[in-house]
Amino acid sequence: MSTLLIIALVLAVSALIIFVVGYNKLRGADVRVAEALSGIDVELTRRASLIPSLVHTVQTFAAHEKGILDHVTNARAALTSATSSTSVAQRSAAEKDLDSALTPLLALGQNYPQLNSSNNFLNLQENLTDSENKLAFARQYYNDSVATLNRMVTTIPWMFVAPLTGVSEREYYRL
Repeated sequence: MSTLLIIALVLAVSALIIFVVGYNKLRGADVRVAEALSGIDVELTRRASLIPSLVHTVQTFAAHEKGILDHVTNARAALTSATSSTSVAQRSAAEKDLDSALTPLLALGQNYPQLNSSNNFLNLQENLTDSENKLAFARQYYNDSVATLNRMVTTIPWMFVAPLTGVSEREYYRL
């Protein structure tokens, strides 16, 4: 009888240890995903903060390109709004819209040689390129973190612990 009690006790302690380890692993992975998404938001905000200066610089050389400038301004506002939402898809869509708005704005340098030779414009282009590189890294880190979390949530034994922790699969960042 005491052997049966010892076996039951060992099984109960083992189950508790597995639950605690699983809980900590899943919550840790969930926190890493949240941190990674925050990193994307930081880079999106950094990039968005460059836009007013870029618009102002272009405006001084190409004031009659109002449609392009308005599109960039509206896309920046949408991106700023999206970074405060919880939807990864909304962030991604707003970022794509800003990218499509920036392309013709940056291409104006070809039409306005004095703009292309402006140190301010060149510096802003360099900062945007730097932001793009950091943003690409942040997106990759986020997607790697999501892959790790999703793998844990869908594999044994963690898939049995996940519902108890409130951790579920997350969506990937897509452009």
